[in-house]
Amino acid sequence: MYRDRLVNTPVHSDNARQLQQRLLAYHDFRRRKSDHPLVSQLEPLGQWQAERLKHTHQDLYCHPGYHDGLNFLLTDLYAPAGLTRRDDNIDRIFPKMVKWLPDPVLATFAGLVELNLITQQLDLALAETLARLGHPLSSLTESQYCEAYRHAANPVERQRQIELVSSVGRQLDRYVRNRTLGWLLSMTRGAAEMADLADLHDFLHRGYRAFRAMDDVDTLIDQLVHRERRVLVRILDAHPTPFQLTAEPVQP
Repeated sequence: MYRDRLVNTPVHSDNARQLQQRLLAYHDFRRRKSDHPLVSQLEPLGQWQAERLKHTHQDLYCHPGYHDGLNFLLTDLYAPAGLTRRDDNIDRIFPKMVKWLPDPVLATFAGLVELNLITQQLDLALAETLARLGHPLSSLTESQYCEAYRHAANPVERQRQIELVSSVGRQLDRYVRNRTLGWLLSMTRGAAEMADLADLHDFLHRGYRAFRAMDDVDTLIDQLVHRERRVLVRILDAHPTPFQLTAEPVQP
């Protein structure tokens, strides 16, 4: 919808150029995905995976100091769904982003866009493999999921997905420690609604609240990333129970 705006906006830094390229790639993928015969399978697949993540990280998810932050990571960063309006709005305001946002923030947005793109590409490839193997999502078992995961054969992209959760999460944490951001989000709510950007504003405000509530984001991300790397190896090695990890003690 806003591809011409992305293409025609002049950029003057490597971070702005990287964000532009990733938004274009994500924009084109979303258009292709919208016409895919398995597009209706992506939301239930994302929900299945989100529940798996909550189960694997149950101790972190139930920890009062980590619950909101982990919930944001899982629903908004790791397993996004139903974000078409938010993504369209990012495309729409791209000219203003490169004009007004600090250059390091553009790099963080580029990482977030790459994470969304990789996650959705992997989900679509997995949905295609599940269909090819005859494993319906309505009765999907852990072993069927892992079989399709191995057949999809994209460990490099899976590793990159985990790395992006780590890097984007840490970068977001640095920004929310600035109290000025919270004040700006509160003051700009009305303007965001008038500009039809309420969904994007809500996304930013949810992330701000979730990360501000945590004292030690690094501990959460370290444990999440360490476990997901173990899960990846166990799935690829055809471990009989790849998601049942011995949890490390969670520090308060």
